[in-house]
Amino acid sequence: MNEPRAANATDRLFGFALLIKGIDGAAELIGAVVLLLVSGATVHRLVGEVLAHDLLGPPDGSLARHFVAGTAEFASGNRTFAVLYLALHGIVKVALVVALLRRWSPAYPIAIVVLGAFAGYEIFRATQTGSVVLPFLAAIDVAIVVLIVRERARARRIPR
Repeated sequence: MNEPRAANATDRLFGFALLIKGIDGAAELIGAVVLLLVSGATVHRLVGEVLAHDLLGPPDGSLARHFVAGTAEFASGNRTFAVLYLALHGIVKVALVVALLRRWSPAYPIAIVVLGAFAGYEIFRATQTGSVVLPFLAAIDVAIVVLIVRERARARRIPR
């Protein structure tokens, strides 16, 4: 008797997760374009403004040091990897979200593998860089993989 209500809640949660992932993918695409268009001098000036206004705590604090280290490569003009990573990541995410919203059956296992690989890479990079954001992003990807697995199993049980 609670099955339709549970299915409805699952549908809403799945839709919300896809919305978040779609926004994330679109933001990555926008970020790639911005990185292509913004000069190194502008990035350097922005970093200076953030640090001057103590927006990340004290200028010699841990968060400020991570911010400076993370933006140093962008400010130097060496951003090919970041632009390609953001663009490809964003395209893949948006394409998967569209395919899953259309309930295209082959998208489910592809999304599970791709998001699992993203999570694994995010954890690997976090161990290499000391990032505190990447494990959080990996946890979101794992949660979405769980939702995709549940949605796929539920979709298989429902006769069409």
